[in-house]
Amino acid sequence: DDYARCHRRGGGGGYDYYREVALELAGLEPNATIDRLERDDPFGIRAFDAELERRELGLRRALDIDEVRQLFPCPVNERRITLPDARDGRKARDFREGKGGTFLFFQHLRKAGGTNFCTLAEMNLPKSALPRYYCMPDMDWSGNKNAGYLHSWSNRDIVTRMEESGYRIAGNEWENFDVGRHFDLPAVFATSFRKPLDRALSQFRFECIEDRGCRIKDVHKWWDKRTDLWNVYTETFADGTTRQHLRGSFANERRNLMAVAIDTLSKFNIVLSMEWLAYAGPQVRSILGFDNTSALTTRVRPHITQARRDDGQDRNNLGSASIAKASWVPKEYLDAKQYKKMSEDLALDEVLTDVGRRMFLERLVCEDSGGSVLNNDE
Repeated sequence: DDYARCHRRGGGGGYDYYREVALELAGLEPNATIDRLERDDPFGIRAFDAELERRELGLRRALDIDEVRQLFPCPVNERRITLPDARDGRKARDFREGKGGTFLFFQHLRKAGGTNFCTLAEMNLPKSALPRYYCMPDMDWSGNKNAGYLHSWSNRDIVTRMEESGYRIAGNEWENFDVGRHFDLPAVFATSFRKPLDRALSQFRFECIEDRGCRIKDVHKWWDKRTDLWNVYTETFADGTTRQHLRGSFANERRNLMAVAIDTLSKFNIVLSMEWLAYAGPQVRSILGFDNTSALTTRVRPHITQARRDDGQDRNNLGSASIAKASWVPKEYLDAKQYKKMSEDLALDEVLTDVGRRMFLERLVCEDSGGSVLNNDE
């Protein structure tokens, strides 16, 4: 069967199999990609997510690890997207041990948990090791002109400036991850995903409805103008553009972009899911060495005084259900036509998000790969 075929090629893991599934999905027309994800759940994530939220609401709390494993037991090796493990365990160990010059590279996907992650770092690193502006050191380097543009700095500049400043975290929010050189940095790599349509609506609400520099109040007009947000996850991790390849005869281009994005993501030491941050403590402690994980269950809203949200979700006591309560529901907010359009414009990101969430979930329930980072850690 497919899994046996994967095992023959994949060196004892399921990565090759799931990678091929993702590439097949990327090569379809966007409407077919969305249909397959919703109908077949090929990464085994969506049914789990729905049942997790149902259980959390019923119990009125987040689940413990044994309860999570009842819903998603650790798969056999041949069905694990996280095997073979492509992460560099030595760099993670060096960071945990405080080796000079090492730092945490955070690929910040806007409105996908980045502020929580920066707060997490602030709770666990000395103040002197923290850039003064939202964990983005290039605000200082650029003379207060830019922050979160690490693609624009050479590796040599990044390493030298991080060492000189003593900073131990660097956030890259506004530019792609440079797949050709960023992994050469002396860093442990982390990122956080969020369901793509939820993320897009959150950005629309944050920037436009709450009046932070955007004057467009119609989500239809806003989305038509913001083509830079279409498949932004895939572009970020493939360091390429997808907009002209969304539909039609560009199936190979879409597959190639997806291949690079997945290969890049597989090398990140920790891949979080914003909806599941309440379950991220074990990985954060074991991979990053952060003991204070309270930020993972606290809703961090740095601009709360600008636009108060009385949604009762300042603390996450319900796990993924709490995040859902604090978010706009796309099917309720959008008309059917716009929901379909935005979903299809984010089809590649839907695939990549399912990949990232499966990576997180496997590392949560499989004790040997969650945080020990077995390969390269000798």
